[in-house]
Amino acid sequence: MKIEVEKPTEDNLKSRNVSSWPIWEKEVSRFDWHYDSTEECYLLEGEVVVETEDGESVEFGKGDFVTFPKGLSCIWEIKQPVKKHYNFK
Repeated sequence: MKIEVEKPTEDNLKSRNVSSWPIWEKEVSRFDWHYDSTEECYLLEGEVVVETEDGESVEFGKGDFVTFPKGLSCIWEIKQPVKKHYNFK
């Protein structure tokens, strides 16, 4: 299972209607997480490292659009407080 990170254009964000998605915020922390469905998110603030069960480490932050696949189990390490739009598919 692969986490996808991209740098979206303004047009890409508008076509996905990202600004209408809910916002989630979290302080610097480390925690386990499991995705029961695919999540797409766009980071407004923050810096994160996510470690997957198979040892992959993915870094992302402000301005990144990230897709987490359904079934993924991982550890989130928030290095700088996060504020993101999110959408579950």
